Amino acid sequence: MQQQQPSENPRRDFLSGAVLGLTGGSLAALSPQSAAAADVTAKRTGLYPDGAPSADVGYTPGILATGQRLVFVSGQGPKDLDADMETQMRQTFDRIGLILKEAGAGFENVVIIRSFFVHLLRDLPIYRKVRQDYLVKPYPASTAVGTTELAIPGLEIEFEAVAII
Repeated sequence: MQQQQPSENPRRDFLSGAVLGLTGGSLAALSPQSAAAADVTAKRTGLYPDGAPSADVGYTPGILATGQRLVFVSGQGPKDLDADMETQMRQTFDRIGLILKEAGAGFENVVIIRSFFVHLLRDLPIYRKVRQDYLVKPYPASTAVGTTELAIPGLEIEFEAVAII
């Protein structure tokens, strides 16, 4: 039996082992470098069971996702809070795209998107139109939430996403 060498980062090893243990060993314990070397491709499959229909086009009731790494995109908002709402939404999706690209992903890897609106009824139709210019089939699972305010004064929309690669 080969003895393991002491790790250069025992804290990371501990946390990796703890996460793996919590999942019952179902996660692949790969670093970004070893995941790339394994050449594993993420796969998204849309789930459309009877009794769980989509309320609108542009999202899927469920996504079965397989891959090696997850990308969690924190809530993003537009660059210009004074722009019209369609422009603000496009700016927000563009910011999400920059983060996905930095992780080696794209909108085709997004498995869920959550959207928060100060003016849900006013802005939801615009959102339903704009998101189809960014998201791809099978569309990610999606949740839209109306709220009275967001963390940044003047911000009226905020989107977050999770992608798998």
